[in-house]
Amino acid sequence: MNYLTQIPKLCKGLAVVLIVGHIFVLYFPAAISYIALIPAKTIPFAWNLITSPYFEQSTEGVVISLIGLLVTGKLLDPIWGSRELLKFIFVVNVLTSLCVFVTAICLYYITSQELYLYMPVSGFHGAISGLIVGIKQILPDKELPLLKIKAKWSPSLAILAYVIVSLFRTTEVAAYVPTFVFGAYTGWIYLRYWQKKPDSNIRGDQSDDFAFSTFFPSFLRGAIDPIASVFERAFCKRSETSDD
Repeated sequence: MNYLTQIPKLCKGLAVVLIVGHIFVLYFPAAISYIALIPAKTIPFAWNLITSPYFEQSTEGVVISLIGLLVTGKLLDPIWGSRELLKFIFVVNVLTSLCVFVTAICLYYITSQELYLYMPVSGFHGAISGLIVGIKQILPDKELPLLKIKAKWSPSLAILAYVIVSLFRTTEVAAYVPTFVFGAYTGWIYLRYWQKKPDSNIRGDQSDDFAFSTFFPSFLRGAIDPIASVFERAFCKRSETSDD
């Protein structure tokens, strides 16, 4: 009970939203056609880019999302504040949905498989992935309980675990992998370039310890850094001559 009292109100509220959303889907499964991300229906049902993250279709999905939200939210809320945490979750969820939508359309044109257009994708996995990246940023050297590894490796290990599990589970589970990957990437983009620091005009975190290559083992970073710098200039309009 003491642990529950320490959980921020925002996280408790989002937990209620996820639970109610899951119960709603269980009793009204036909509603998935309107609230989940179904690329073939996103136009004109564009609202599913916003609603899909908050409706878990499986019980295991809602349990994982609740645990992830309460654990990461408890650590991040005191540092970021509830308003910034809510903004982060909303932005990451919308950008993740948009990335999944574009990916599904591209895969359809490449493979001609209608599965990519009509599989309903929903769930809080993208936000959880982004929140884990937040833990990597603020507590990189914190040792995770039970696993005995530093928090800076948690996003990479979580993505790897999702990929491995998807190889042995159903197609629906495999559909979560892009959501989790895009959640981590958009979460990193937000924290790296967009998040405004309190009481200053500084945005983002340009430290070397939070570079994109730090998500990969050290022997791969030499190859990752040049690629990452290209995308950095293309999407974030940064240059070496910009003011510090």
